[in-house]
Amino acid sequence: MKKIKKKHKILIIDDEVAIQNILKTRFLIIGYDVILASDGEEAISLFHSEAPDLVVLDIMIPKFDGYYVCQEFRKESSVPIIMLTALGDVTDRITGLELGADDYVIKPFSPKELEARIKSVLRRSQKQVTLENYSSETIAKSFLTVNRQTQQVFKRNKQVRLTGMEFNLLNLLVSKAGKPFSRPTILQEVWGYAPERHVDTRIVDVHISRLRAKLEDDPSNPVLILTARGIGYLFQN
Repeated sequence: MKKIKKKHKILIIDDEVAIQNILKTRFLIIGYDVILASDGEEAISLFHSEAPDLVVLDIMIPKFDGYYVCQEFRKESSVPIIMLTALGDVTDRITGLELGADDYVIKPFSPKELEARIKSVLRRSQKQVTLENYSSETIAKSFLTVNRQTQQVFKRNKQVRLTGMEFNLLNLLVSKAGKPFSRPTILQEVWGYAPERHVDTRIVDVHISRLRAKLEDDPSNPVLILTARGIGYLFQN
């Protein structure tokens, strides 16, 4: 009997009806289940009742803004979140990433661009690590243990919850411990951005900061995830 592929459920949070309608029509044709929310309060309620696989979250929404909603989601879930931010507003992008968003798309955007980012984030956040690519299923370093098959991370035997992107970033660094990775390489390997795309590399810096906050004893003086000056980042060998 042929296995039926599960539809991904996308929660779109935006108070602009035109954007809701365009995205809903396009994503239904693609094969996603789509849920719409017009304000922060409705978004939080639907998030709990519908359990989406991915969230598209505009920052400027009524009742609770996107920052607050993102924080609330991250208190209990690692579901992928793509932020919609204003053109040229770097502060919006960085703040959203610091609060737990996985990626961002700048308004105005084309539905095709958002569709591509959704596919990439879903694929990469749910990617299962294949053991033949690595010499070991589990890496133990000091007080940290990384199981690359189950995608679980333990700090002193206590599990640490990471988002899919956070785990993929950590796994990239762990897979070649001691080797520095440049920011453009990390963007390509973890987020799927082509080298010719002009993407703000601070998305990498923010995710590194989030990893350090979760994994290091003293994030300001890391001993695991180190900065390779003039290059990028490495996992201490």
